[in-house]
Amino acid sequence: MDAGNNTGISEFQLLGFSEKPELQPLLFGLFLSMYLITVFGNLLLILAVSSDSHLHTPMYFFLANLSFVDICFTSTTLPKMLWNIQTQSKVITYKGCLSQMYFFILFAGLDVFLLTVMAYDRFVAICHPLHYTVIMNPRLCGVLVLVSWIISVLHSLLQTSMVLRLSFCTEMEIPHFFCELNQMIQHACSDNSLNNMVLYFAAMLLVGSPFLGILYTYSKIVSTILGISSAQGKYKAFSTCASHLSVVSLFYCTSLGVYLSSAAPQSSQASAVASVMYTVVTPMLNPFIYSLRNRDIKRALMRFSGMAALKGTIILELKKCP
Repeated sequence: MDAGNNTGISEFQLLGFSEKPELQPLLFGLFLSMYLITVFGNLLLILAVSSDSHLHTPMYFFLANLSFVDICFTSTTLPKMLWNIQTQSKVITYKGCLSQMYFFILFAGLDVFLLTVMAYDRFVAICHPLHYTVIMNPRLCGVLVLVSWIISVLHSLLQTSMVLRLSFCTEMEIPHFFCELNQMIQHACSDNSLNNMVLYFAAMLLVGSPFLGILYTYSKIVSTILGISSAQGKYKAFSTCASHLSVVSLFYCTSLGVYLSSAAPQSSQASAVASVMYTVVTPMLNPFIYSLRNRDIKRALMRFSGMAALKGTIILELKKCP
């Protein structure tokens, strides 16, 4: 890798969604609200799971990890976009762009792997309920999360290192609201054939394979549910994986939409808009999807809210004491 290739480039321009000044306050308010809802919702879910001993199970352990990753995922792109809108600037430094791209790939990969791990957890719970506690022991849960982190870190390092070998023209404009990997590769001034090959191979291996794994586990889950004789038993079994299935469908459908929009002509703006679905909307909706259909989460949130209110009352009473 020739470090001198990139000495002519020090910053990029993130074009975002619109250059119209009258739309900037609306965009700022909209994305700030979505970001705060995402952080607050996922953080509340983490606190509810960690504070309730009844939720110290593999399913909720993975859910808490997913919520943490979703907070980091949105924090990789939205704060910079909000800052640029507020300061009326589109600039991101070369190093800042590489850092943003690295963490975006890292947390996107973790999202994929955690959703796959959660599908396996539901598969064991429904298809092998008598052996669930033996198979999904705390050690295996920790190993699955650790392996997900290791693979995601290595993949992100690989893709970022591959971008470092590329040369970029000065004053390069990125038609996106963050430094997206594919946009970076396509706008390079040097040969990007190797980068494209690595990108598509990694997508098939690290996104396609987990997706096929999820499809396989759910085919087994559906087969097992259909074999249950009672209607109540079928409903109970299906309800345990309905939330996860909703999140998986939302994540992969929006990701597929981004891929299709990027493959179409004059797609830069369409790709940026489509990317909002899986980078912002999906992490924001995840806590609501899991809490609205889950009685355990609802009870935990009520207990946590009650405890917080009680502590607040005690603190106020203590302050009143002389």
